[in-house]
Amino acid sequence: MDQKELLRRLPSVDEVLRSPYGLGWLDAYPRRYVLRAVREIIDFKRGEILEGYTPDVSLDAIATDIGIRVERLTAKRLRPVINATGVVIHTNLGRAPLPPDVLSNVVDVARGYSNLEYDIEAGGRGERYDHVRWILKEITAAEDAVVVNNNAAAVLLCLSALAAGREVIVSRGELVEIGGAFRIPDVMLQSGAVLKEVGTTNKTHLGDYEGAVGEQTGLLLKIHQSNYRVIGFAGDVSIGELVGLGRRKGVPVMFDLGSGCLTDLRPYGIHDEPLVHDVVREGVDIVTFSGDKLLGGPQAGIIVGRKDLIGRIAAHPLTRAVRIDKLTLAALESTLFCHADPEKARERIPVLRILLQEEEVIRRRARRISLLIKRGVENVEVTVEKDESQAGGGALPGVYLPTYVLTLKVRGVSAQLLERRLRKGEVGVIARIKAGKVVLDARTIMDSEVKLLVQAVREAVG
Repeated sequence: MDQKELLRRLPSVDEVLRSPYGLGWLDAYPRRYVLRAVREIIDFKRGEILEGYTPDVSLDAIATDIGIRVERLTAKRLRPVINATGVVIHTNLGRAPLPPDVLSNVVDVARGYSNLEYDIEAGGRGERYDHVRWILKEITAAEDAVVVNNNAAAVLLCLSALAAGREVIVSRGELVEIGGAFRIPDVMLQSGAVLKEVGTTNKTHLGDYEGAVGEQTGLLLKIHQSNYRVIGFAGDVSIGELVGLGRRKGVPVMFDLGSGCLTDLRPYGIHDEPLVHDVVREGVDIVTFSGDKLLGGPQAGIIVGRKDLIGRIAAHPLTRAVRIDKLTLAALESTLFCHADPEKARERIPVLRILLQEEEVIRRRARRISLLIKRGVENVEVTVEKDESQAGGGALPGVYLPTYVLTLKVRGVSAQLLERRLRKGEVGVIARIKAGKVVLDARTIMDSEVKLLVQAVREAVG
């Protein structure tokens, strides 16, 4: 068949759209993406013909290619993946997975109307923060609370409301970068507060703070080492000492905890993570922390503390710009309910369950996955080895968690190619490479994901 005849037989866009294939796509997908797919495939076929090839230009053949293209164009960009990295609070993978009852509450609130800012008892306008304020006060022992969309926003808002145009005293060793190249000095600059550094990178004394307090001091700020550690010849001022200084000088004390831990981790050998309610009881005036780290809930920035200061923060114009929506509120309220019973929280909150699970549980999961992968797959070498996981997500720096991993090696397939196949499969598996092998950490693989993981590995290997 010559070139002109092939071009003549190539279906038009209208012909494809009027066909049963086209009508089916238009019913199932947005019209713009169907049109794009049809035009792209027809143009591609036309290009092949003009280059001297003889492609199959029947409607059935073209429809197959168009169907694949439409599915790719309309595939959701944000989708679930299996975290096989061993990093529990993985910022790039969405941080904290939410408990089933939390998800259920979000669905219930999202599917229709809700009393987001409506007081059912009074029959009039209500306050959205009331839905979580009461339980935050109970479990943190704070006088009041307000919630914004993340912890960086919480810090920015507090500085803007309490210290704009005034000095905020911070230890030089606590001027951290909080991720994504955002730094505390930059956040402070945007708030209008004036940074006043004291001490040195590795050591700051109470006298450094005391000598810096003056008429322009608006706040004493302490920042928890939630994403870094200074070791060796190092020292800082305890929160109790800083609170005492604030009381003597009449200056509020703010503590940015970052991770926001409500569960005592000391029984599990983790001794450096302060508890929110302990910090509040020390007398800190304002405490900020994240909702999606050790709290194990949705992304949020939680502010608790003195009632008068929280009132000023809540009334600041920036509060509306960084407020949370009804879905975050629903997820946060339900997550906080889980924390009302600390013993149950360890099992009900996925982040805590993953962090605190016993080695033997992880080993059994790794062995089960290994056996399932080997079943029916001949060209893969699978071993189970002991290794270490990390908390990640700017939490528990320097804490390494014993774990068991599976290492995969496939004859004729490089580790880089295997990792890419796993990552780009129908069910994305995010792994790591170590010593020329693909590594899957069983700590962060959910029991409910095992079958999906095994199928993904088999497809990548095959």
